[in-house]
Amino acid sequence: MVSVNTELTELISQDRLGFDDWLARLPVSLNESDRDKLRQAWEQARDGYGELTRASGETYFVHALSVASILAELKLDVESLVAALLLDLLPLGRCDREELEARFGAEVLSLIEGVARMDLIHDLHDHRPVGGATEHAQAEALRKMLLAMARDVRVVFIALAERLDDMRSLKNLPPDVCERAARETQDLYAPLANRLGIWQIKWELEDLSFRFLEPETYKRIAKLLAERRVDREEYIARVKQDLERALAEAGIQAEVAGRPKHLYSIWKKMQRKGLDFHELFDIRAVRVMVQDVAACYAALGVVHGLWRHIPKEFDDYIATPKENNYRSLHTAVVGPEGKTLEVQIRTYEMHQQAELGIAAHWRYKEGGRQDESFEQKIAWLRQVLEWGQDEGEDFIDRFKSEVFEDRVYVISPKGDVIDLPRGATPLDYAYHIHSDIGHRCRGAKVNGRMVPLTYVLNSGDHVEILSSRNGTPSRDWLNPSLGYLATSRARAKARAYFRALDHDKNVSAGRQVLEREMHRLGVQDVKLERLAQKSRFPKLEEFLAAIGRNDITSGQIAALLDEHVLPQVPEEESVLPSAPSTVKDEGDDVSVQGVGNLLSRTAQCCKPAPGDDIVGFITRGQGVTIHRRDCPNLRHLAEEEPDRLVDVAWHRHEGRRYPVDLQIQALDRQGLLRDVSAVLSNEKINVIGVNTRTDKRDHHAYMTLTLEIQDLAQMTRVMDRIGSLRNIIDVRRAH
Repeated sequence: MVSVNTELTELISQDRLGFDDWLARLPVSLNESDRDKLRQAWEQARDGYGELTRASGETYFVHALSVASILAELKLDVESLVAALLLDLLPLGRCDREELEARFGAEVLSLIEGVARMDLIHDLHDHRPVGGATEHAQAEALRKMLLAMARDVRVVFIALAERLDDMRSLKNLPPDVCERAARETQDLYAPLANRLGIWQIKWELEDLSFRFLEPETYKRIAKLLAERRVDREEYIARVKQDLERALAEAGIQAEVAGRPKHLYSIWKKMQRKGLDFHELFDIRAVRVMVQDVAACYAALGVVHGLWRHIPKEFDDYIATPKENNYRSLHTAVVGPEGKTLEVQIRTYEMHQQAELGIAAHWRYKEGGRQDESFEQKIAWLRQVLEWGQDEGEDFIDRFKSEVFEDRVYVISPKGDVIDLPRGATPLDYAYHIHSDIGHRCRGAKVNGRMVPLTYVLNSGDHVEILSSRNGTPSRDWLNPSLGYLATSRARAKARAYFRALDHDKNVSAGRQVLEREMHRLGVQDVKLERLAQKSRFPKLEEFLAAIGRNDITSGQIAALLDEHVLPQVPEEESVLPSAPSTVKDEGDDVSVQGVGNLLSRTAQCCKPAPGDDIVGFITRGQGVTIHRRDCPNLRHLAEEEPDRLVDVAWHRHEGRRYPVDLQIQALDRQGLLRDVSAVLSNEKINVIGVNTRTDKRDHHAYMTLTLEIQDLAQMTRVMDRIGSLRNIIDVRRAH
């Protein structure tokens, strides 16, 4: 188990250690700079805590020393030890954040505050639901949430070490306090230590919890173990001697030791297998440690050659590691005198991993910089990648996280922990609770304050949904450009609502949406039946109904207008270069049918963009001018000189930008232009012209923006986002 040696434990509890004595007894090797930093933390803790006493009777300083000593056994870095020494100074008001950060650095302060954030878990555990699978699921959600909130895995190490010291001193507290702490330890902290592979802490936390939760059973098993301890120890000594001799004869370098038994694991095995204490195979156990994997299997052969193997009592956790990366060979045999004996075989590296878990791999690169991929991914180790022959130095390459890179954990008003995909909004949360709550949602509070329904939730947020009795979903919720719903599950529920409406209503709504989009994009004279066919709908009504149900979004409508309706010209057609004044990048944009090697430029009166229905007009001395087919100026030219019109079509080019005019009408307010500019900046759209005016009579603002856009899909996305801003009345493309 992780424990400081008996002498050190006694010296700490009696507060009889100076800094140098304490440090000399710890299994750490620090450079001069780290020693000075730890000494400063010691002095700050000694002066800050003074003689202040905890509920258990020990002083805060003794508690801090014990926690730091446990972390030293886990081979953690100096920042973790410093944070452990100073952990309670902030909540006790014995110093302030600025002082700690100035003296010990932002990293230490972050660790201390990270542990403090986990106090939320204790409150939630006390309000967990009672009974069966629901209680188990809530405990699992709390464990996940605890790790999700710990942005630095060292926070979890410190929390586990602090809980271990709390449990060691628990006997001095009232029985109800002991039971509550033991239950929380068994539900949360011991499983966390197991998931992180820190078996030294796991076993001791489980045994200490077992002692307070099942005191009679604990005493009975402890008595059974103690009754024949001397005989068992003599027996193990003979087994070790026989096994060491057999391994040496086989040319295998190995270390054989007795394996300590843990009361909780014995009890769990008795419960799981329905066995009596005397029927267990692993009451007598030894551990063999060798140099490499090949030696593990060679040693297994020696063991099975020396004693008879018990069928169905062999586990190969080297070939198939446990979820927390535990690796070892387990076998049970009939040993000397016909007594059952368990033998574990592992390499020294596997032993270090089994005892310390991921703490054994807490490494800093040269220069003191932590591996960023380790910091991002190490929080949750549920699934193990296949181990290659080359172990390598980068531990994290062998692991992947199960959920935390894409999950958030929020808290309901009842204290339940809700698991959602990262990026989820309050509306996603509402639909997760129940479809009806999602449909009727009209607002949300996060951590007690009102937020928009597009707010992105974070782990630890308290979420409350405000609903209306007769509320219904908005079709805007299904527009991905507006950011209301991030999860496919919630979008499916909202779509199902609209799908259930009358077909005629969907057709009517779809026709209105399509006409509005075509009006906004400045597209005219499009055959709707052709749009339906290109969208694989046999009938126009079905196509319009799909739009009305929001199965087809505004972005998809723009793509249809851009790619499917307008004519395309094969690459081998003659292509005319565009004028540099209208197109930033080099290349060809427009092909002119039947004509080659002519200069072309876009008309400034209508500013056509890729996807617009266009026609060319042959000018005198300036090549071909490209107009939109609905341009008023073109109609006048066509009436006077129709022979000078030529058919043209767009070519596609990646990275091109084209000038387009947008008209915006809004109720005038402060910050309006700033908010519009922020949308354009987020979309990385260049603005090459702005014209604004305000009508003082009706307080309406009118803006004309000239933007450089890639295609109609980008333009419609921008119009959607601008249209969702406060006080915006209308956004459309200028005709």
